[in-house]
Amino acid sequence: MSVQYPGGRETAGEKPGSEPEEAKLQIASKQIVQNAILRAVQQVSRESRQREARAGDTPRGSFRPGAGELTKKHEKK
Repeated sequence: MSVQYPGGRETAGEKPGSEPEEAKLQIASKQIVQNAILRAVQQVSRESRQREARAGDTPRGSFRPGAGELTKKHEKK
């Protein structure tokens, strides 16, 4: 049993000489995946920069003078 697609292309009962077409499809598929990965990485990078910008100019984990220090009313007696 073979499946017919528009344009006469078969898949299950492949015709001889379909290797060049298959190679083209594999290359196109690889490019689609690479582009999708690149877009996803760019989006994550952009979102990360936006989060840092919203958090302020000091990156997480950097030293901020006075941060975490006890005030006089919190000091132990």
